[in-house]
Amino acid sequence: MASLTGAARIVVKIGSALLVDRATGGLRRDWLDTLAADVARLKGQGAEVVIVSSGSIALGRGALGLGQGTLPLEQSQAAAAVGQIRLARAYEEALAPHGLTAAQVLVTLEDSADRRRYLNSRATLGTLLALGAVPIVNENDTVATDEIRYGDNDRLAAQVAVTVGADRLVLLSDVDGLYTANPLADPEARRFDVIEEITPEIEAMAGDAGSGLSKGGMKTKLMAARTAMAAGCALAITAGARDHPLRALEEGAPATWFLPNLDPASARKRWIAAMKPRGELRVDAGAADALARGKSLLPAGVVAASGAFGRGDPVAILDRQGRKLGQGLSRYTADEARAIAGHRSSEIEALLGYPGRAALIHRDDMAL
Repeated sequence: MASLTGAARIVVKIGSALLVDRATGGLRRDWLDTLAADVARLKGQGAEVVIVSSGSIALGRGALGLGQGTLPLEQSQAAAAVGQIRLARAYEEALAPHGLTAAQVLVTLEDSADRRRYLNSRATLGTLLALGAVPIVNENDTVATDEIRYGDNDRLAAQVAVTVGADRLVLLSDVDGLYTANPLADPEARRFDVIEEITPEIEAMAGDAGSGLSKGGMKTKLMAARTAMAAGCALAITAGARDHPLRALEEGAPATWFLPNLDPASARKRWIAAMKPRGELRVDAGAADALARGKSLLPAGVVAASGAFGRGDPVAILDRQGRKLGQGLSRYTADEARAIAGHRSSEIEALLGYPGRAALIHRDDMAL
């Protein structure tokens, strides 16, 4: 049975209906303070935490007096522009008393669909976590239109969990898990405690959104669970309206846990290994030895680069004799790789005319 205890990296999704009072349009400040205390508690146990939070449009529409009805795109984007400021400030004020730094990260669907943007997002979020910050991720509703939207934060949270290599994803919801039927309508409905495979029968049990502020329903949560499980991340659906919802989950509050059969690192390496390489990098004996010891591939160890690959594309890693050592996602284009091959990372800016990343392929983006 999964739990938050012992988790290394946790993503928490918070919907508008939990964060914003539907009647007043104002922030549920007291509830947010208890959530921040939970985050601090998890951080104190050694976990890294990312929050995926809705709420910018809900907060902004209240400030602009736009009411509760469906908004046209222009008004939604205007509400998001106003609400994003309030949302970021709310998290900053809630986390600061615990000595935690909040960081705002706004994304669109293109940021995960495009491999170069995906790697940039992964690097940024990874650096924020390494520096001890708590990233607050939200869809960039000020610029996102239907064709570049996730559309709901359940699936966005799952994609963030994949991006950062999380081992736990918690969807704080208005229900405490997945039931065999709607528990409000059927007193015989039974909650699933653990699900190890999402079958067609389980999919048929999912319902639609029931809140005026929420866009997600159980169907989108199952889609998120499928994505998370494939990446080796366990996902929990649990009730979020109570104070200290994460502490309650850790202490055994009702929930449905979706359990993967791989850990995040293994799942990611399997995904990278299955890609068709777009080029090749040949490395010297020193680099091959460093890779075997779990190091990243630096430009200094590359003796040749071939193919036509872009940033984020998969490339094969070969030794001098042409034996394949593995493959990974390149942080440079083929032309850039050829220009910096054999040189120290400190020379990259002089060679390319702009600063670059120290590693040509980071160890997290490599399968040997």
